[in-house]
Amino acid sequence: MWLYYLFLLSQFFISSQAHLLEGLYCGKENCYDVLGVTRDADRQLIGRNYRQLAKKYHPDLHKGEKAKQEAEEQFKRIARAYEILRDDEFRADYNYMLDNPDAYYSHYYRYYRRRTKVDVRLVVLATISVISLVQYFSRKQRYEEAIKYFMTVPKYRNKALEIINQNGSVTKKGSSKSKLSKGERKEESERNIRKVIEENLDIQGAYAKPQITDILWIQILLIPYTLAKYVKWNVLWIYKYSVLKRPYDLEDKLYLIRKNMNLGVHQFKGIESEKIDEYLEKELWIKSNYKDWKGAQEEEMKRQMADNPRYKAYRRYMKNHGPGRLTFDD
Repeated sequence: MWLYYLFLLSQFFISSQAHLLEGLYCGKENCYDVLGVTRDADRQLIGRNYRQLAKKYHPDLHKGEKAKQEAEEQFKRIARAYEILRDDEFRADYNYMLDNPDAYYSHYYRYYRRRTKVDVRLVVLATISVISLVQYFSRKQRYEEAIKYFMTVPKYRNKALEIINQNGSVTKKGSSKSKLSKGERKEESERNIRKVIEENLDIQGAYAKPQITDILWIQILLIPYTLAKYVKWNVLWIYKYSVLKRPYDLEDKLYLIRKNMNLGVHQFKGIESEKIDEYLEKELWIKSNYKDWKGAQEEEMKRQMADNPRYKAYRRYMKNHGPGRLTFDD
């Protein structure tokens, strides 16, 4: 019978300490118990008990290596508990942990916020700055990849050379073609081709030239302007097309087509102009027209797949053998 009571006592002790997290505050110990006070104790009582215990366990008052080491450990425990309980904000966070044992992530956040003394606002600002830098340089890298690619495509390269020959090549100031070496002339030619492609080729979509307004920092600063613009756009839309019953403008037709296709701005801008003209010709900004067109596209795709020899072989395999499976017998 006494073993049963001992078991219940041990379980009660374990459960009472379960809310104490290793590495936070006083670890698995209760800071109030370390200083021998209750949660209702005021700062004067906490300070008095700390001074008494600190004097008792100060390492300089003990002789012998082992005694000094044990006293030093006790002194650290006491100092740690006092550091937490003497500070009202630190103590409030500690009491919150005792009262809310399940809020693990909140405890770690509160603890390290006090320990590191780092303003959360600075962390947010730094995070936004890092994201903005990554955004800009990743967009710049993609744009550079697109320019380098178009410089290798014969169609665009030959067109650029044609424009250069018509307008005359541009060399660096203070130098002439006759003074340039073969390698320098090649570099000059590549530089001119790149310049012509950048000026005349309108790259859209994810590989478009990076704009300052695409950066997160600028977007956040422009939130009031963006909201005002959004409200104004919706009011004008309702007034023009719901009240006045005007026909859609070209820009608004393209917006409705993009909305029907569920495409982002950069995705839609990446579509070739011939395709855009086809969408406008078929009046895909009208929902019913878009549904009919989409259905026809899906049927055409099914027909092409049905005529594809590989797809036919796949269908025969699925009909004869069914979907692939793996068993222990295999």
